[in-house]
Amino acid sequence: MANPVVSPVVPSSGVRNPLGLSSVRLSPGFWGAPSAATIIDHCYEWMGRVGWIANFTDVPRQGREFSDSEVYKLMEAMAWAGDPRIDELTSIIAAAQESDGYLNTRWGHARYTDLEWGHELYCYGHLIQAGVARMRAYGEDRLAEVTRRAADHVCARFMEGTEVCGHPEIEMGLIELYRVTGAERYLEMARRFIERRGTPALADIELGRAYFQDDMPVRQAEVLRGHAVRALYLTSAVVDLAVETGDKELLATVERQWERTIARRTYLTGGMGSRHSGESFGDDFELPPDRAYNETCAGVASVMLAQRLLLATGDARYADLAERTLFNVVAAGPAQDGHSFFYTNPLQVRVAGEVLDGVSPRADGGLRAPWREVSCCPNNIARTYASLAAYVATADERGIQINQLAPGVISHDGLTLQVETDYPWSGEVTVRVAEAPETERRITVRRPSWAGGGTAEWEQRWQPGDVVRMELSMTPRWVRADPRVDAVRGCVAIERGPLVYCAESPGTSPLLEEVEVSTATPPVEDGHDLTVKARRIDSNGALDWPYGSSFEPTVGEDVELRLVPYFRWGNSGPATMRVWLPEA
Repeated sequence: MANPVVSPVVPSSGVRNPLGLSSVRLSPGFWGAPSAATIIDHCYEWMGRVGWIANFTDVPRQGREFSDSEVYKLMEAMAWAGDPRIDELTSIIAAAQESDGYLNTRWGHARYTDLEWGHELYCYGHLIQAGVARMRAYGEDRLAEVTRRAADHVCARFMEGTEVCGHPEIEMGLIELYRVTGAERYLEMARRFIERRGTPALADIELGRAYFQDDMPVRQAEVLRGHAVRALYLTSAVVDLAVETGDKELLATVERQWERTIARRTYLTGGMGSRHSGESFGDDFELPPDRAYNETCAGVASVMLAQRLLLATGDARYADLAERTLFNVVAAGPAQDGHSFFYTNPLQVRVAGEVLDGVSPRADGGLRAPWREVSCCPNNIARTYASLAAYVATADERGIQINQLAPGVISHDGLTLQVETDYPWSGEVTVRVAEAPETERRITVRRPSWAGGGTAEWEQRWQPGDVVRMELSMTPRWVRADPRVDAVRGCVAIERGPLVYCAESPGTSPLLEEVEVSTATPPVEDGHDLTVKARRIDSNGALDWPYGSSFEPTVGEDVELRLVPYFRWGNSGPATMRVWLPEA
């Protein structure tokens, strides 16, 4: 395997080619605090503390039925980051693998007896993704051997029949393993898993088969539905399958599903999943701010899907959605110190959260927690931060495309670019040519949709020292929702650059329930924060009944309302919060 692209996704074809960690090196900037290393250290410490690593050697077992997958996600992050502790973890899991390749700490005594909820194949998917990361970043080693044995076991057990896993994930892993090894059986196994789903292949449940995306075949679906993370992982694999088999019709189907999902089932932040019931997508325009689920893992999965569609089509709208989600969902997950995390990401919190120092039993709660009984999100963030450079740039035969605006160095085909920017705080982006080939090359920089969209392009024979620049206006913008989103009708939000802003009220103050804002006066910038004109409101009705025909709002004093970038909220202790504010 000569000079592999060190990236989570490396299609064999597409309009654009990924540039991985060996071609893109990020400099300190927005994504440096917290760092991938800090998050990896935190996850490693906590997984040792709660016994999830020890599950591979000791009994009684600790954690949920899918906790093995969290160890594998952490190992993927370590593979991208070059963390040497991956060797110790590899030795631990290798010793637990059975002679036929089976590997699971929960179900070894009762293999595949609960495909709806058991997560065995799901765990394999994350193991395979960790193995692929190690193969691309390092080469063949013991983890590669463990990965192949597990994948071969899956092929031997599941190639025939009609079974699938209740949680899609293995499909992505198998296709990426096919890409790195060339073994056709892995692609075929993934294809069969994908085509079986929706036939139906799983038992019906209280939440309905749509929860598993098992209510209809993937080719018949018009929109993403059911459990948001499951839907996004599955759809990512469907893009992979379409690309590897040259199935243009299948790819077009996914594009249509994505378009409707973005237009009707996605929050301003890029978050997905409006229902706590089933952690699922709601119906079209069902986007309540206070009941938004918006799991951090769904944000990660949405970026994974957008990246695949970008590579397959070259359409910059996918990079736009990835940017929105990265800055407003993924970046919101970890605290600024990298030692606590959100699971859900609502757009309004009515009651200040509870400070927790240990393991939280809840997914929501209004405050980041250092660890949760279900801690999929910290490890998903770890592997995303560790591989983030792979999402920054792509290439084709004409040159380099800069898709995500971040400082760093990009090298490909004799062309080396130094990108200088303080984005998202500044709209100035400078690209300096450090090395250049003797032939013409095109440099393309995505202009975000919030700044008018399109691209800035320069094509010529470059010389070291040449400079190109793009400047984006960072004037704050008032935003209104489609009127069919009835939950926020009559409200406004504020964006600046790619960032969504929110009002945050420390403690238990009811201020955010009592104000409306005026859009007649532009927001005032105060460092990275904003202030807006607002006024207190009240009602002159009876206090023992919140309804009546004679209620009229009573206008109180004028106030200034401070807003912070949404990703930064909750870092100063318990607070209420809202993104959508009633308009005066």
